[in-house]
Amino acid sequence: MLLARLERISADSVTAHRASGVRGAMLRVIDQLEKQEQVPEYVVKRLIESGYILLQRAAEERIR
Repeated sequence: MLLARLERISADSVTAHRASGVRGAMLRVIDQLEKQEQVPEYVVKRLIESGYILLQRAAEERIR
């Protein structure tokens, strides 16, 4: 769900470029996990936290 929400951030948003990078990193991690490769837990947690922070920023931009 987080990936889908990051994808929907408006291209006009200041955070859109950063969100695109975080989303790409998340997709790479998912691919690694599907291949049964080891991914450090801190990497997954950091990406999730970054994703939620970016969603909050995008929502705040939209409210202004």
